[in-house]
Amino acid sequence: MSVQQYDEIGEAFEGFKSLLLAHYAEVPGFLALVGDVRGTSVLDLACGTGFYSREFKRRGATEVVGVDISDEMVAAAREIEERDPLGVRYEVGDVSELRPLGRRFDIATAVQLLNYAEDVAAMERMCRNVHRSLVPGAEFFVLAQTPDYRFGGPSMRKYGFLCEPTGEEAELGPRVRITALLDPPIEFVTTCPRREAYEECLQAAGFTEVTWVPLEVSDVGVRTFGADFWADFLANPPLVMLRCRA
Repeated sequence: MSVQQYDEIGEAFEGFKSLLLAHYAEVPGFLALVGDVRGTSVLDLACGTGFYSREFKRRGATEVVGVDISDEMVAAAREIEERDPLGVRYEVGDVSELRPLGRRFDIATAVQLLNYAEDVAAMERMCRNVHRSLVPGAEFFVLAQTPDYRFGGPSMRKYGFLCEPTGEEAELGPRVRITALLDPPIEFVTTCPRREAYEECLQAAGFTEVTWVPLEVSDVGVRTFGADFWADFLANPPLVMLRCRA
């Protein structure tokens, strides 16, 4: 994955959360999965511009550290922190080469991180670095592209995103192009790893209780648009979540 893809986006990345798929499924679903963070320390990996980092702090986490490989993403996150100080700390870092952060955390999160591993070895290094950054018994929550997403199935266009194969195959799985239908659209290329790749790398790193959790539409989303509007999403969900224990 080219860091340049994200360096060129900067604070425009915040706009992703306004798209229907993110606003009514990803964000409420992932926050519900992570659950109560009051009194905990949270390590938010691939934090981007800090959307979830800020949310965890607002929800009562005592310490939140956000890490992202993109200098521009971290710069944007720090600018938002300066404008609206919450006490979140941000660091530039590659999770596959993550340096010690001075403490172990109660919770780690990763939204669209592991799919940027170049190969199985890199994904396993990421998982090992996350594991060693957590206290025993801590939970690690992951949001990723659905490994068995059907590219020829119902489109996600009306929800604000496109997910298309590039025709290339990486060690972990097919390469895909994601387009966020903002104005102007933003696209980036990543990999859609196989289900067993996630499971084997997490388990090799020492994680247990690896569980897949489907992403659902929030009650607000159903009330606002009606159940029929979300039928394509539910028939071919592009995103899925994982939870596991250190």
